[in-house]
Amino acid sequence: MNWLTDFVRPKIKKTAPIEIADNLWVKCPDCGQMLFSKELKKSLYVCTRCGHHLRLYADKRLRLLFDNGEYSEIELPHLKDDPLKFKDSKRYPDRLKAYRKSTGHDDAIRVAKGEVGGITCVIAVMDFSFMGGSMGMAVGEGIVKAAEICLKGNYPLVTVASSGGARMQEGILSLMQMARTTAAINQLKDKGIPFISIMADPTTGGVSASFAMLGDVNIAEKGCLIGFAGPRVIEQTIREKLPDGFQRAEYLRDHGMVDIVVTRQEMKDTLVRVISILTHAKPQITTLALERK
Repeated sequence: MNWLTDFVRPKIKKTAPIEIADNLWVKCPDCGQMLFSKELKKSLYVCTRCGHHLRLYADKRLRLLFDNGEYSEIELPHLKDDPLKFKDSKRYPDRLKAYRKSTGHDDAIRVAKGEVGGITCVIAVMDFSFMGGSMGMAVGEGIVKAAEICLKGNYPLVTVASSGGARMQEGILSLMQMARTTAAINQLKDKGIPFISIMADPTTGGVSASFAMLGDVNIAEKGCLIGFAGPRVIEQTIREKLPDGFQRAEYLRDHGMVDIVVTRQEMKDTLVRVISILTHAKPQITTLALERK
């Protein structure tokens, strides 16, 4: 009989909140510090030792950005799951089924409407926990749907990218989403509707090469990876050592690819200021809702 697993763990599960019962401690992927889940939640999932920004689930990201964490989610069209009948070590429908069960969502994007600083906005958030936030037809459809709603209601659009790029299981249909999302963003620009792109860790591949870099203002979370190919792939290709901090948010800001780099604690206030400037609207003071939900 193992005292820790057979006695202590069941007691913890019985007394602890559901969301931290299975992961009472979280290891920082950057510095290796063990972080108490309850304290990590209060810090908005930022390591209290090194400041590393851990990845957020889409629902937490939405609560962080909308006033008081309140929003109405927009239902997205249901698309054919396996248009190419793709199979590698596992059938694509089986992969989708597993990720849908683990995340509770249909795909790697969620779109919601609500107020940010008292200004009605539409926010589309990518979820890295669903197949690495890869962009397939469903993600492309989500961005297009969000843009259409903004065009009809004259609402600012905010996207939060966190993706490994295009989804290989959908082949050319996935690559086509780069053109579709770019065209949708250009429609907003033609109408003078603000588009703010937020980039979180990581923003890579076809997502960084399409809508994620097209914002009227591009905002990045501190330290996040942004690029097309990863640093390791580039080093192997050019056979040279890359500069320190290459493809990190601060490096891209210094080289003109990103406008603003902020910590997660500063993200909401920064977004409110940017939207209010672009819409010429007076913002309202709001409170962060992530830690209380």
